Amino acid sequence: MFREMRRNKQLLPQEETNRILTLATSGVLALQGDQGYPYALPISFAYSQGRLYFHSASAGHKVEAVRRCPKASFCVVAGDQVRPEAFTTHYTSVIAFGLVRVLEDPKEIRGGMEALVEKYCPQVDPALREKTIAQGLSRTCVLEMEIQHITGKEALELAKARQAMGGLPGFCGKQ
Repeated sequence: MFREMRRNKQLLPQEETNRILTLATSGVLALQGDQGYPYALPISFAYSQGRLYFHSASAGHKVEAVRRCPKASFCVVAGDQVRPEAFTTHYTSVIAFGLVRVLEDPKEIRGGMEALVEKYCPQVDPALREKTIAQGLSRTCVLEMEIQHITGKEALELAKARQAMGGLPGFCGKQ
């Protein structure tokens, strides 16, 4: 159903793909917008248990697009170092395909909110985080993407270096 990556020598190991989704703070969600036009928007996200979570207004283009057609793709560019002397770019990226839905069940909404708050506000007092989640539960829209296919990719030069060294830290050198 999904295409295999053509340049499979650049395929990231699954654990590195997961790590990029865990550490990256934004990506681009692509949906089918009005009149069939693609609608791609930069968005913050959380990755938890193989799913992506997005915070949203309860109305607007994004929610309408999801309700009309749940098929989506999500892309993260984790590293991008231009190498002008070699006419290339050293990059790492992830692309996921899946189905997005507006969460309706309060338990699921809470789970998505917890994933987002944990990612973006880990230093905030847990009691304050809980209070904020409880207050926003009834008025917060959370979207969940069930990933059906995912690949991570890196520049060929990075892939060769990773293989030669038996694995590199990757993702811009973060551990």
